[in-house]
Amino acid sequence: MINKQDHTFAVCAYKESPYLDECVKSVLEQTINTRVIICTSTPNEHIQATANQFGIPLFVNESKPGIASDWNFAIKTANTALVTIAHQDDIYCCDYAEHMINAIDNSQRPLLFFTNYGELRNNKKVADNNLLRTKRRLLRKLENSNNAFDKKIRKRALSLGSAICCPSVTLAVDNISKPVFQTKLKSNLDWEAWSRIAELDGDFLYDPEILMYHRIHEGSETSALIKDNTRTEEDLEMLKRFWPTPIARAINVIYSRGQNSNS
Repeated sequence: MINKQDHTFAVCAYKESPYLDECVKSVLEQTINTRVIICTSTPNEHIQATANQFGIPLFVNESKPGIASDWNFAIKTANTALVTIAHQDDIYCCDYAEHMINAIDNSQRPLLFFTNYGELRNNKKVADNNLLRTKRRLLRKLENSNNAFDKKIRKRALSLGSAICCPSVTLAVDNISKPVFQTKLKSNLDWEAWSRIAELDGDFLYDPEILMYHRIHEGSETSALIKDNTRTEEDLEMLKRFWPTPIARAINVIYSRGQNSNS
């Protein structure tokens, strides 16, 4: 039986995000209150003030800054069986933790729990658009809990793009290899990690209810990676894991057009 001390929201803070407080409030206002920490590789007065305001432990990653380094540090620092890496700009619905714990409790060997999600654009919640509909179609078979253990179904869901929203994921840390994220990638380290974990025996637990909102804004790291073409290059490398190179290139052309919705 999972209890609330088995889970940590590890909020990854970077520089001076104006949305950090909103993210922290959302994980503190869960119907089941689990552990919350803040991790950063860019300590500053803004992040420290937020930690002090909410009485949350703040941990500084002294390693070379980078997304993979920061996320792996957050997992290690959380030191719990279940970890949700909360991105500083995003918010969680109040029953995210409750849904997660119930799903984990009903699995003999969980690998990932993840959820449907919406977007935050200009501070407004968006529950439906072309990109979200596409990702939901890719994940549709995983809505059936009987398919959670099926490696073919989950690899198929990942074969056309990163359908799993990274901040919606809770990792069952004890059942997956570590470090979880590879430092050589900047954009698709989450997609790459899910593709490796998909090969393991265990469950991909998908909740089709919208339980978090991912913020889309010009200042995000994702938007920056799209602009300098890093995202497109890494998308092709990932697609080649699932498809012959000519097909991967064709898919990538279509996939890259969808990046416009992230800016």
